[in-house]
Amino acid sequence: MLIIAGHVNLQPDQRDDYLAAFADLVRRARRAPGCLDVAVTADVLDPGRVYMYERWESWTHLSAWREVASAPDVDIEVTDADIAMWDAEGQRSPFDQAPPEPDAR
Repeated sequence: MLIIAGHVNLQPDQRDDYLAAFADLVRRARRAPGCLDVAVTADVLDPGRVYMYERWESWTHLSAWREVASAPDVDIEVTDADIAMWDAEGQRSPFDQAPPEPDAR
């Protein structure tokens, strides 16, 4: 599984336009094969921050989506961005006990 998560910063008065521009992309991505979740959302405290989140079954699915995604061409300046991708193995409830420490070999 792949997880892409982070945020972008932009001018607060442009945040709603930025979010609206991504609505169709999110809608289409959620229907794409291998997409487990996608969200582009506003921060509840910072009016200039937008969170990006994606979860995909595999690199193959994500790559196929990127071929047809056609991201919106927004004329809104992103002043800062911090987005990364992680490979994830396994899944469990976040309310379970802490996972075992990795072997220190």
